[in-house]
Amino acid sequence: MSEYRAPVDDMAFVLEHVADLGGLSMHEQFAHVDADTARALLDEAGRFMSAEVAPLNALGDQQGLRFDDGVITHPDGFADAYRKFVGAGWNGMAFDPEFGGGGMPWCVGLAVQEMLTSANMAFSLCPLLTQGAIDALVHHADETLQQTFLPKMISGDWSGTMNLTEPHAGSDVGALTSRAVPQPDGSYRITGTKIFITYGEHQLTDNIVHLVLARTPDSPPGTRGISLFLVPKRLVNPDGSLGPRNDLRAVSTEHKIGIHASPTCVMSYGDEGGAVGYLVGPEHGGMRAMFTMMNNARLSVGLQGLSLTERAYQQAREYALTRKQGRAIGAELPPGEASPIVDHADVRRTLLTMRANAEAMRCVMYLNAAAIDRSAVATDPDERARAEELTAILTPISKGWGTDLGVEMTSLGVQVHGGMGYVEETGAAQHWRDSRIAPIYEGTNGIQAADLAFRKLPLDGGKAVARLIDEMGATAGALARSDHVGLAAIGAALHDGVAALGDAAMWLGAQLAAAPNDVAAGSSPFMRLAGIVAGGWLLGRSAQAAAGLLAQQGLTPEQAATAAGSASTARSDGPSPQFLADKITTARFYADQILPTARGLVPAVTGGAALFYAIPADRL
Repeated sequence: MSEYRAPVDDMAFVLEHVADLGGLSMHEQFAHVDADTARALLDEAGRFMSAEVAPLNALGDQQGLRFDDGVITHPDGFADAYRKFVGAGWNGMAFDPEFGGGGMPWCVGLAVQEMLTSANMAFSLCPLLTQGAIDALVHHADETLQQTFLPKMISGDWSGTMNLTEPHAGSDVGALTSRAVPQPDGSYRITGTKIFITYGEHQLTDNIVHLVLARTPDSPPGTRGISLFLVPKRLVNPDGSLGPRNDLRAVSTEHKIGIHASPTCVMSYGDEGGAVGYLVGPEHGGMRAMFTMMNNARLSVGLQGLSLTERAYQQAREYALTRKQGRAIGAELPPGEASPIVDHADVRRTLLTMRANAEAMRCVMYLNAAAIDRSAVATDPDERARAEELTAILTPISKGWGTDLGVEMTSLGVQVHGGMGYVEETGAAQHWRDSRIAPIYEGTNGIQAADLAFRKLPLDGGKAVARLIDEMGATAGALARSDHVGLAAIGAALHDGVAALGDAAMWLGAQLAAAPNDVAAGSSPFMRLAGIVAGGWLLGRSAQAAAGLLAQQGLTPEQAATAAGSASTARSDGPSPQFLADKITTARFYADQILPTARGLVPAVTGGAALFYAIPADRL
C-alpha cells in the first residue's frame, strides 16, 4: 500500500475560494482564523496523519479485533496512535472553547477529518461518533450533563456512540422497543438490545458515553414516543472521577467486509436490572435530538466517500507511474521497452475521473460544512436562513452522492491495478471494501434520496432549491462569457447541467402531491444528478478563482501549465502557477466528461414508477 500524503494545497484552496473562510473569519467567533492559520494547521495535521495513523491502516485490516468475554482489543499500535491523536488536540479542534475545544470552524475541522479518514477509516470512526454525540449534547443536554461529560468527550479522553438500531428495527426507528423506566433520583433504568453499534466497546478510552434511544412507560407508538438517554459505560462520581461499571456490555462484534479494525457491536443493556441512564432533552424528544447527531454524522459519512477516493487515487496514480506494460500510442521508446501505464489514454481517463470527482466532492462537502458554520454564528437573519437552507439541501447530497461515488472511485482504483488490484497484498481492494459500508449506514442512500426529494425540494414552497439553481446558473453565465476558451467551455457544459437539474426538479415538484410514488422512483437518479451538477458548479467557481490568481501573477493558464516548477509547491504568496493551471484543467475535464451525464439522468428521474411494478413481486 502506498503512503498517504494529505492534499493540503487543494484543501487550503477550497477552504479559501469555495467555502469562503475569509468571510467566516469576519464573524466574531472565528476572528482568530485566517487562511495562513488554517494552512499551518492543515500542514501539521497532514504530517501527523501520514506519520502516525496511515501506517496502521493495512495492519488494522489484516489483524482485525480481538473479542474476549465482552472486552475488545485493537490491533497493535492503535492505542498509542489514539493517545497521540488526543494529546495533539485534534479531537476537539472544532468545538466550543467553553468545554476545552479549539474553536475552529467546522469546515476546517472537516478538512482535518478528511485526512484522518483517508489515513485510516477504521481508526477515524471513533472520533466521528464522538463528534456526533458531542453535537447532540451541546444542543439538547442540560447543564449538568454538559459539564460532566463534554470536557472529557471533546478532549477525546472519553468516546461516544449512537444507539438506534435493534434486531427487529433497522431503518424503521419507530419500531424500537428498548425501555427506560424512571427512578426516584431522576435517572432511568435502560433495558434492551442494540445492534450495529460502532465503537460500542473498546479499550482506547477510559469511558464510553452511549446515546441510546428508548421508550418510557406509556409512551405513544412510533417515533413520537422515543426519548434519548445518555448511558455511560462507567458511572461518573460527583467529583468527576470514574465510578463502577454500568449494567451494559458488548455481546459480540460483527465480521464485516471492511473496516476490520472498527468494532461493530451488539450491545445489551440491563441484563442485571437496568443500566443507569440520563434523559437528554425532553421526554419524547429523542428523534429531534438524534437527528442533530445524525445530520453531523451524515456529512462525515459523505466525507468517507471523498477520503477513500483520495486515498485510492493516490495509490492508483503511483502504481500507474511505475507499472510498465505495452507501448502507448506515439511513444518513442527503445525496442522492447514498455510504457508506464499512465501513458495509455484509458488509464489517464480513469485517473482523471478519480481526481476530478475527488475535487468536486471536496468542494461540495467543505461548502456544506461552511454553511453549518454560518448557520451557527451569523447574526444577520437572512445570512443565517440562507446558510440553514444550503445545509439542508447539501447534506443528503454530500452523504448519498458522495458515498456512491466513493464505492465507484475505489473500484476504479482496483481497476487501474489490473489483476494485482484483486490481490489483497497491494492494498487497493481494502479501500473499496472499507468504502462499501458508507452508502448503507447513517441512513441508506435511498433514504438520503427520499429526504432530498420529499423534504428538501419543497422547502419554502420550492423556492430554496430554485434559489440554489439560479446561483448555479449565474456561475455558468459568468464562465460562458469568459474570454478564456477553457472557462467558456466549462460554462457551456455547466449551463446544460443546470438546465437539466432545473427540469428534473420542476417535474418532481409537480408530482409531490399527486404522484408521490413517481417521486420516490425518481429520487435516487435525482440525487445523483444534483450531486453531479453541484460538483460542476463549484469546480467552475474554482476555475474562475484559479484564473483570477494567475492573472494577478501576469500569467495565462497556458503559460502557467508549461512553467517550470512543481504543482505541489506553494509560493509564499499563494498556490503555484502549475497548481492553478491544473485546477482549471481538472474542472474542464469534469465539464467535458462528467457533467454531460447529468442530462442523461433526466429520463430516469421523470420516468415514473409504473414500470417498476409491471412485474409482480412474486415474479421478480
